[in-house]
Amino acid sequence: MGSVTVCTHLRFDPNCFGISTIFSYSIQSYINEFQLRANLIQGKPVKLALLVHGIHGSYQEAFDHDDSWRSVCVSWSQNGGRWALYTGGLEFARGDGLNSSESIGPDGHFIIGQEQDTFGGSFKKDESFSGSITELHIWDRVLNSSEIFTMEKECSPISSGLVFKWSEGAMEIESSLTSVWRDNPCQVGNFTVLASAFLDSFLDGNSLQNRTISFEFVHSPQSEENCDIFDPVVGDWSLAKCNSARGAVCQFKKEVLDVFSLLNTPFFSKLHKDLLTKPELTVNTSWGRDPTSLQQLFQVVLHTVEAGGPNLLTSSDVLYLSQMIETDLTALASTHSARYDAAEVMVSIATNYVKVASLMLEPHMATQWMGLTEDGVSVGPFTVVRSIDSLTEALADMLSVEKRGFTLSTKNIDVYMKWLRLSEEQCSQVFKPSVVGSHATNSNGQDELIIPDTELQRIHTLGYEEVMFIHTHYSHLSEIVSGEQEPPGNHQEKIKRSLPGHLASAVISATIRDASKPQTIPVAVQYTLSSSHVVEYSQRVSPVCAFWNFSLMHSHTSSWSSDGCRVTFADSSVTSCLCNHTTNFAVLMNYLESKWSPEEELILTKLTFIGSGASLCALVVTLMLFTVLDIPKSDRTSIHKNLFIALICAQVILLCSGSAIHNKVACTLVAALLHLFFMAAFSWMLVEGLLLWSKVVAVNLSEDRHMKYYYLIGWGLPVLIVTITLASASGKYAADGYCWLSVQNGVIWGFAGPVIFIIMVNIMILTRVVVITISTAKRRSIMLAMGTSPVEQAYEQIRAAVKAVLVLLPILGLTWLCGVLVPFSIVMAYIFILLNSLQGLFIFLIYGVYNTEVSLHCVSRLSE
Repeated sequence: MGSVTVCTHLRFDPNCFGISTIFSYSIQSYINEFQLRANLIQGKPVKLALLVHGIHGSYQEAFDHDDSWRSVCVSWSQNGGRWALYTGGLEFARGDGLNSSESIGPDGHFIIGQEQDTFGGSFKKDESFSGSITELHIWDRVLNSSEIFTMEKECSPISSGLVFKWSEGAMEIESSLTSVWRDNPCQVGNFTVLASAFLDSFLDGNSLQNRTISFEFVHSPQSEENCDIFDPVVGDWSLAKCNSARGAVCQFKKEVLDVFSLLNTPFFSKLHKDLLTKPELTVNTSWGRDPTSLQQLFQVVLHTVEAGGPNLLTSSDVLYLSQMIETDLTALASTHSARYDAAEVMVSIATNYVKVASLMLEPHMATQWMGLTEDGVSVGPFTVVRSIDSLTEALADMLSVEKRGFTLSTKNIDVYMKWLRLSEEQCSQVFKPSVVGSHATNSNGQDELIIPDTELQRIHTLGYEEVMFIHTHYSHLSEIVSGEQEPPGNHQEKIKRSLPGHLASAVISATIRDASKPQTIPVAVQYTLSSSHVVEYSQRVSPVCAFWNFSLMHSHTSSWSSDGCRVTFADSSVTSCLCNHTTNFAVLMNYLESKWSPEEELILTKLTFIGSGASLCALVVTLMLFTVLDIPKSDRTSIHKNLFIALICAQVILLCSGSAIHNKVACTLVAALLHLFFMAAFSWMLVEGLLLWSKVVAVNLSEDRHMKYYYLIGWGLPVLIVTITLASASGKYAADGYCWLSVQNGVIWGFAGPVIFIIMVNIMILTRVVVITISTAKRRSIMLAMGTSPVEQAYEQIRAAVKAVLVLLPILGLTWLCGVLVPFSIVMAYIFILLNSLQGLFIFLIYGVYNTEVSLHCVSRLSE
């Protein structure tokens, strides 16, 4: 193409900075063929620049960097390399000389939101677009300023020269992207669109036929432009200056229109009428994206839902309201927390929304909106639950500043929040919905959730002093959750299952938030839930403790997960469960589901932190000794250093893994890094064994260096294993309860299998080395001590064998053999953690403190 114009509506994430690629077009012969890029600098306006055939134009200031929708157009012509940038329908920058020699090539890849380093791929995370994009259109000609302004005003793309019109069916959309439900942003601030629909209804004598119009807004724009004016007497449109106020059916500030820019559904149509006809439902005329406006809006939403009947809500309405809470409210809560009335406004929003959600979860109403939206987005009861989670976390963060709690009970939902200062002798915290709720029934009277004192003492030792407890209880979800969303049983039950699972109890949740900063603290919880009814089957049905995994909601797998949860007691009407989402060292080799008590989990976690912390320090010191001292370079010292580096990286990531537990992407990344570095450590342990075999068994004393092969085994083999495991994991690489390999689908064997193989090889090598060591000791004792007794000779041989084993155990990784028995005995778990979390300390003592070569160099360095 010799000329092109691209227009779109976009909204930048206000919390992201750096280079942002709005779109990129590449051809096989040239990657950077046509791009529009933005430079986002904190506290400064958004700057846009055009890149054509590798020639980068200058960045031009366009608009403020906030979360507002903006229209952007860019045009380019090969004739003189002329280009222009527009926003809001107005030109703000132009130039020439931008690649006037060649046209834009055909048969390329046009990708929205990503820069291409190769033809159609190799994206850079740091240069990707973060925000929302819609209504992107492409023309094969240059649109002039008048056309772009008209298009902005009329909110409709010009058809002449249009080669691509925005349509989801015409694009390949990455599955990880989220469709945000909002009206077309170009409608925001457009007077004509709303006025036409409103006045057509008025003239046709429909819903407003016998209604007195007693409201008035004021429209007073600060410009000299002409505005569309409707004369109800003659029933015609005309143009007049916008800077003078005129009488009309309604006049209003454009800012107010954001209230009306909602979905075009019966529910929001009724919401519009409630806003216009109910004087008690006031809306701030300076409507903007702030908590007060949301507070007023949800007052109207609650009124509309209460008065609307069961058939009013659709799946689109519920998804829209849920996303408004998840995106708008949580973002605004963090930016407006300094307001003097911020907490009260948030309490009001939470109260109204929970009441709305309770009505949504009424069985007769839920059946009307559960299902798929027009775009195929699945909407169910846990869509509402997730939005309440986001809402309560934002509210808890705000209330924690004032050290106050919150309690709300509705027919279907109970919410309870409590602020607490932790102590070393902290008691358990118990949440009983029957005490909090005003609608408790006999069926859920036994429901309770306990956070054990050991867990609270554990998080206190980790440095958390003030926390907020968030508890929610959904009493009637079992009546509306589909049997298709079945809780998982064990692996055999998943394969051979003749009866579908079903939710047989209420749903209860617990969250602990750090009061000092907005983050969730993972804890183990115990809970008891009673079944509302007992169903008789022809075969025994075992209860399963499960939690709803929001990260699986858009995948093809069930969204229930039992990872980290197990049944502790069950009878015909009550089931007690334990869910533990903390991490300890023993889980690394636990290829079966653990059945440890909270007290045992706490001990294992403490031992992990103590042992790994000591080992980390010892390994760092040992690596420094080998690096700083003038120890002669050899394959042996190089292998030692690489082993130390792999173990240091693995220990650091293990100690920090708990902070990523609530972010699925971060947790998967942590699991992959742990897998990589622990696998690298074992690969270098294998190299240690191979070097030992070549020097002791094969007696290859040549100085030929084989490090390139050792590096291939030490680092190449782990990368290969991790890559294959990731590729074969089918999206379920990390476990749900902790940041390590999943046990349920067998991914753990991507680590346990190679480890067991390496241990077996090193055991064979160690056995052969010990045999040779004993033979050597025997010959030496015969030669040097002809008069010694057989007992003394045997003692010398045993001493030599034991010394060889103790010296080689840490670097050959043989202590990890205990991990095979970890799933069968808590004692083996304790032994495994003590031996392997302290592996670095053993290496420091044997290869640092008691190493003659290191000691001599230390003495030599000190004497200097």
